[in-house]
Amino acid sequence: MKSATGLTGSGSRDWYIQRVSAVVLAVYTVVVLGWILCNGGFNYEQWFGFMMTLPMKILSLLAVLSLVAHAWIGMWQVFTDYVTTRQMGPSASGLRIVLTSAVIIAVIAYAIWAIQIFWAN
Repeated sequence: MKSATGLTGSGSRDWYIQRVSAVVLAVYTVVVLGWILCNGGFNYEQWFGFMMTLPMKILSLLAVLSLVAHAWIGMWQVFTDYVTTRQMGPSASGLRIVLTSAVIIAVIAYAIWAIQIFWAN
């Protein structure tokens, strides 16, 4: 019998995705902070010009997708570890469904919003 896991149906694949997504987010942070440090006193036009280049659009898309995967896996793990009937009683199953649904809706909404910001112009 296959057990339900966070994203991929496999705990080891989820672990791998979370680590890869953390690396993508770290690279994105270094690139953005590096640009800010190298371009002190920049204005909106310079920032817009930097963020709307094709490489930054692609890196931003990867960062958003990585954030969605990382957040979903992490929150799923928190919910399955701490929202249990053993700790909270019979209401835990319903609460876990509500919390899980809220996270799914939030990460999908944030992903759509971020993709729209970077690719809708």
